[in-house]
Amino acid sequence: MTKLNDLEAVLKGTGALAVAVSGGVDSMTLAFVAHRVNNECQMYHALSPAVPVQATDRVKHYAELEGWNLNLIDAGEIHDPDYISNPVNRCYYCKTNLYDTVCESTGLVVASGTNLDDLGDYRPGLIAAQEHKVHHPYVEAAIAKADIRNIAKSLDLIDLQDLPAAPCLSSRVLTGIAIDENLLPVINEAEEALWESLLLFLPLKGVRCRIRHNEVAIEIETNEMVDPTAEYAREARSIVSATFEKYGYKRYLQTISVEPYQRGSAFLHDTLITSSN
Repeated sequence: MTKLNDLEAVLKGTGALAVAVSGGVDSMTLAFVAHRVNNECQMYHALSPAVPVQATDRVKHYAELEGWNLNLIDAGEIHDPDYISNPVNRCYYCKTNLYDTVCESTGLVVASGTNLDDLGDYRPGLIAAQEHKVHHPYVEAAIAKADIRNIAKSLDLIDLQDLPAAPCLSSRVLTGIAIDENLLPVINEAEEALWESLLLFLPLKGVRCRIRHNEVAIEIETNEMVDPTAEYAREARSIVSATFEKYGYKRYLQTISVEPYQRGSAFLHDTLITSSN
C-alpha cells in the first residue's frame, strides 16, 4: 500500500473535514486529496498580512480549478496583543485565533497539514490544535514531509511538489520584537525580489529576510558556501535596502548581513528573551 493509499484510507474514515489551508505544499496536498475522497470537505484559508499573497493566490487557483468549497476568513490574530508582542509561543496565539474562527464557521472536524516531521520541532501551535480537537491526517497515516512531496508528484501537482517551505511572514521577526503588520508585506516583497535575483547566481533552495534589532539578515539556502563578499551578496543588500527604504523602514538598515540559511534563527527561547531586554 502506498502512502497515498494510506492517506486516502484515513480520510475515508474521518468523513467530511474542514481543512485549514495555508497555501504550502502540506496543506494544499491534503486539501487536494481530501476533496477527491469527499467533495463535502470545506477548505478554510486565512487572509492576513502574515500570509504571503502568493500563497493566497495559489489557494484561490486550486479552489477554482478543483471546485473546492473555499472559505476565506480573517482569523484576527493581527489584532491579538498576545500575538503582536511576538513571544516565544506566538504560534499558539495564531493557531488559537485560526481554529476559533474555523470552529465558529462550521460544525465539521478541523484538519491540519501537520506531518510526522513537525512533531520533532517546538510547535506551540500543536497545543492549540489539541485544544480544538484538530485532526492530523498525515500523522494518522504515518506520513512525513518527503512522503507529502512524493504524493504531490504522483498526483502530477508539479507546482506543489517542489514548493519551498514558506512559514508565515511573522516567523521572520526575531522573538520579542513586536509584529508590525505593515512590515510583513515588505518582507515578502524583498524575499520575492531576492529569489528572482539570486537564482541568476546560485542553485537557490530558499531565502529568508530576517528582522533583528536595527538589522536585516539575508539568509540564503543553497548547496554552495555563502560568500557575503560576492557579487550576488552585494546585489542582495541593494535589493533589501531599496525595498525597505521605499516603504519607510530605513531603521532596520543599520546592518544588512548575508548569511547561510539557519532554520528558526528568528526564534529565541524565554531565557534569551529575558537576557536581551
